[in-house]
Amino acid sequence: MVKKIVKWFGILLLSVIVIAGSFASYEWYSDKPIRFRSFVDREVLKMAFQSPETLTSLGFLESLGITGHNAKLDDASLAKSDELYVKLKQVLNTLNSYDDASLSESDLLSKEIALYLLNFAQETEQFRFHDYPVNQLFGIQSAYPSFMEAQHQINNVDDVNNYLSRLMLIKTKFTQELEGIKLREDKGIIPPLFVIERVLEEMNGFVNTPIEENILYTSLAKKMTDSGNVTESEQTELLAKAKSNINKYVHPAYQLLIDYFTTLQSKATNDDGFWRLPNGEAAYVASLKFYTTTDYTPQYIHDVGLKEVNRIQSEIMTILAAQNYDVTQGFTEAIESLAAQESFYYEDSDAGRAQILADYQTILDEIDAGLDSAFRIRPKAGMEVVRIPEFKEKTSPGAYYQQPAIDGSRPGRFFANLYDIKATPKYSMRTLAYHEGIPGHHFQIAVAMELEGLPLFRMFSPFTAYVEGWALYSEYLAWEMGFQNDPFDNIGRLQAELFRAVRLVVDTGIHYKKWTREEAIHYMKLNTGMAQSDVVAEIERYIVMPAQATSYKVGMMKILDLREKAKKALGDKFDLRDFHDVVLKNGAVPLNLLERFIDKYIADTLAK
Repeated sequence: MVKKIVKWFGILLLSVIVIAGSFASYEWYSDKPIRFRSFVDREVLKMAFQSPETLTSLGFLESLGITGHNAKLDDASLAKSDELYVKLKQVLNTLNSYDDASLSESDLLSKEIALYLLNFAQETEQFRFHDYPVNQLFGIQSAYPSFMEAQHQINNVDDVNNYLSRLMLIKTKFTQELEGIKLREDKGIIPPLFVIERVLEEMNGFVNTPIEENILYTSLAKKMTDSGNVTESEQTELLAKAKSNINKYVHPAYQLLIDYFTTLQSKATNDDGFWRLPNGEAAYVASLKFYTTTDYTPQYIHDVGLKEVNRIQSEIMTILAAQNYDVTQGFTEAIESLAAQESFYYEDSDAGRAQILADYQTILDEIDAGLDSAFRIRPKAGMEVVRIPEFKEKTSPGAYYQQPAIDGSRPGRFFANLYDIKATPKYSMRTLAYHEGIPGHHFQIAVAMELEGLPLFRMFSPFTAYVEGWALYSEYLAWEMGFQNDPFDNIGRLQAELFRAVRLVVDTGIHYKKWTREEAIHYMKLNTGMAQSDVVAEIERYIVMPAQATSYKVGMMKILDLREKAKKALGDKFDLRDFHDVVLKNGAVPLNLLERFIDKYIADTLAK
C-alpha cells in the first residue's frame, strides 16, 4: 500500500507538470475540483509542497528523483502563519460548497471530519498564540537537530550538500521563530520561569559542546560512512564545511534565542497554569475540547481522575499484598519498596542500556507473533526500537513513537529514554512497548497510513483521544491476552494506567484549579511512586502542553465502554477481531464518530 501511495503522489505531481490542460490539471488548478476527494487531497498536497521539512519526512519525492526540497527549511514567519489561517478559511468555504447528496458515504465521512477540524480552527484562532513555541519539551532548538538527525537522509554527495544548505538557513528560521515569540510577549504570554531556565540550559549546552561532538556533525559523519557512496576524501572535505557552517550559522542562531530568553527571565513568574494568561481559562477549555474531542468540563475530568486513582491504587495494593509486600504503611511506601529492589533494574552502563533496547525488541517481536486471535488488520511497515538522542533525553518523556516514512524507507520507531536507568524497571517495559509499539501506536498509525482509499489528511488526523486512547487500551488488551501474566508486569500495567488517571487530576489541577508546579509534582509523586526525574519531566510537559495528557485516559475509557456496549448487544456474535477492524479501519476520528461506527457495527451484525 505504501508503494501505491508513493505512485499516486508521483502520478498526481507529474500529471500536473506534464499534462497541462488535462482533467488532472483542471482538478489541481480549479477553485473547486469536480471530485471531492481530489479537492481534499489537493489541499493537503499543496500545504505539504509549501513545507520542505514535511516533504523530507514523508519521503515520497525522493523516489521520483526530486530532492531540491531537502536543501530548504520551512518558513516560520508570522506572515506565513497568517497566510495559513486565510487559506484554511478558503478551504472551509469550498468544502461547504460540495452538496452532501452528491457525495459517497466515504466522502461524506471525510467531509464531516474535515469540517470538524476546520470549524475548530476557526473557533480557536483567538487562541493561536496561547503556547510556548520554545520550551523544555519541544521547539526549534531541539526539533531542528532532531529533524536533521532522524529525517534528512544521506545517500550521496548531493544529499550532503542539501544538508549543508540547511545548516546555512537555520539562522533565518530562528529569526522568524523569534518574531512570533516576541509577539507573544507583547500579548502577555510569557513562559513560566522554569521553562526559560530549562531551555537556556539546553541551548547553552548545545553551543558549548565541541562541534566535532555536536549531533549535527556526528550524525552527518555517520550517515556519509553508512551510505557507502561518499569517498573518504569527500567526507573530509564535507565535514570541514559542516563544521564551518555550524560555527558560522548554527551557533549564532542559537545565540539569538539565548540572548532573548536571558533577558526574558526577569519578566517570568512561577505561576504555571494557563489561568494566568489573558483569556487563559477559555483557552484551556478549548484545549480540552481539542484533545479529548468531548465537551467534558475541567471539573468533570478532575473528578473522574480522582475516582480512577483510588480504584487503580486499590488493585495494585491487592497484588502487592498477595506478593507478601507490606502494604500497611500506605500506597507510596509500598510502591517505593517495590521500586527499590535492585533486581528490577539493568546495569547502569552502556551494556545495560543496550540490553534494554534488545529486550524491548524481543517483547515486541513476541506479541507481534501472537495477535492473530485479536486482529485481522495489521500494518505492513516494520518497527524498530532506538534510543532517544542523548542531547535531548534529559528533558524528554519516557518514550515516544515516530511513524514510518510513507515510501517505506524508514520503519516505525519506538524511541526509549535511557537517561535515568531507574526510570526503566523491568516490570514496566512490556506495558511501555505495547503502548508505543505493538499493538499500540505502531498498529494504529501505520495502519492508518496504509488504508486503501483514505484521503491523505485522514492518515494523519490529530485526534489525540483516539490515538492515545488506543495506545492505552492496547496495554489493557495485551494483559487480557496473557502477555503480562507475571504479577509484577501487571503492576507495571496498572501503574501506567494510574499514571494516566493522575494526569487527569494534575493537568486540570495546574490549569484550572491553580495548582503550582510543586503541588502537582508532589501529588503525582505521592500517587504514582514514579521516579522523581520522570515526575518532574511529566509535570513540566503538562504545563507547556495543556490538556494533551488528559486525552489518554478519556480515549481509553471510551474505547472500553464501546467494546462493552458491543459485547452486551451482540453476545455470541461479538468478535474481537471485528471490533478492532471497526476501530482501526477509518483512521483517527473524534470519539463521537467512533461511537457511531460501533453503533453501526452492532446494528449490521445483529441484522445478519
